[in-house]
Amino acid sequence: MARVVTPRQDGHKDLHSERGAERGEHSGRSQNPTIRVADIAWLEFTKPDLMRAEAFARAFGFGIALRDPQELHLRGTTAGPPCVILRRGPRTRFAGLALRAADEVDVLRLADKTGAPVLRLPEVIGGIGVQLTDPSGTPVKVVAGQHELPAQPEQQPQVINAGSGVARVNATVRPPRVPARVQRLGHVVLQSTIYVQTLNWYLDTFGMIVSDFLFFPGQRERGPAMSFIRCDRGSTPTDHHTLALALGPADRYIHSAYEVSDLDALAAGGEYLKERGYQRSWGIGRHIQGSQLFDYWRDPDGFLVEHFADGDVFDNTLEPGWAPFTASGLAQWGPPATKDFLDASPRAARHQVTSMLAALRGDNEFDLNRLVGLLKVAAS
Repeated sequence: MARVVTPRQDGHKDLHSERGAERGEHSGRSQNPTIRVADIAWLEFTKPDLMRAEAFARAFGFGIALRDPQELHLRGTTAGPPCVILRRGPRTRFAGLALRAADEVDVLRLADKTGAPVLRLPEVIGGIGVQLTDPSGTPVKVVAGQHELPAQPEQQPQVINAGSGVARVNATVRPPRVPARVQRLGHVVLQSTIYVQTLNWYLDTFGMIVSDFLFFPGQRERGPAMSFIRCDRGSTPTDHHTLALALGPADRYIHSAYEVSDLDALAAGGEYLKERGYQRSWGIGRHIQGSQLFDYWRDPDGFLVEHFADGDVFDNTLEPGWAPFTASGLAQWGPPATKDFLDASPRAARHQVTSMLAALRGDNEFDLNRLVGLLKVAAS
């Protein structure tokens, strides 16, 4: 069946603060992708201490779908497979992501085009998948036909008296300080030393499309340095970004984000985490690209995770926006981006310097000019 082509719109007229692409800049989409994925499915990590990981996961608001001595599956309240799979290992490590194909036929098509074998996934998850590796070395599964965990009760949003509308009469707002119940996995953010090559691979292989590009201050002519990438589901709106990809001195995980019901759930859930001694990295605020309300936390192993609510959704008609990549441009309101969030804290300094020196010696896109641009981000 021929794919219906929907006329594209200027995504920045009355919508974004910055204009769209200039002549000759990256289009943000592939002309003939191998398949078009429907969503992100789950993330995989190894952890040395699953009991400690579970304690944080419960405080953060995950449900437990499976627990055994070697594996822990975390779920949200929406129906579907688990959104995080933790396996026992000698050290904390991001072990890859899984993307959900539209159907099993797309998994077979991808296997045929790439030469990768079709894998039957463990029975506890079900379905089939293809295991690939992106150009930066991140393992990427593409899956379909998984068992669907039944939906669980959601944390209901508070009834709000907003503007001139009155919806709450003879009643108060008293959100309890309990974990903010995670509804689902929203997105993952990765860093790459070969950013453009990796970006093009996701667009060409999975039919993903760019919602917004960021460029280093004063370096727009060098091309983008970060992209927020969504799934192309035609006229069906999808999250502003399912994957975000940034140029940097190391190929690594940056953070992952999990949706909660509303601002009250996010804020009260943050108080619950703080009372239990967990570290807030940055928040609460509202982003610009994607518009999400956000609150970032460090898990006990130092990995960054985000609660978010009220994010943008786009269909496939919107073209990407372009904006400078600055620390002050990461939020519409909220506290300034912290050194911890920007990986500029003393805790991260030695690792960052080592990564930068290694990247500058390597054959990649991270040269001295790009290092200068990256250093300007935190100061701008």
